[in-house]
Amino acid sequence: MAAIEDFLALDIRVGEIVKAEVFEDAKKPAYKLWIDLGEAIGIKKSSAQITECYGLDDLLGKQVLCVVNFPPRQIANFLSEVLVLGTYSKQGVVLIQPEQPVEKGDKLG
Repeated sequence: MAAIEDFLALDIRVGEIVKAEVFEDAKKPAYKLWIDLGEAIGIKKSSAQITECYGLDDLLGKQVLCVVNFPPRQIANFLSEVLVLGTYSKQGVVLIQPEQPVEKGDKLG
């Protein structure tokens, strides 16, 4: 069992995808994402295995939830700085989004 302190240690913020590319060097199909997390955090990069449910054109302008306080992770030739959150569903990974548009950088609380 995880303790509430484990959850509270996560810094989960809303970001907006501002750029997306096919990640050709990834072992599994993935996209490279650039996510604007607001003034305080800026634009961060993420590798996301979401190709089954999203085309590149679907992603631009989409708000997503990201864990911003994990250490960066080198994936092939790309440094992934944040973890984009999604559910492992039968159709593939489905991104978690706010129900309504919110400010970039808003914290899950």
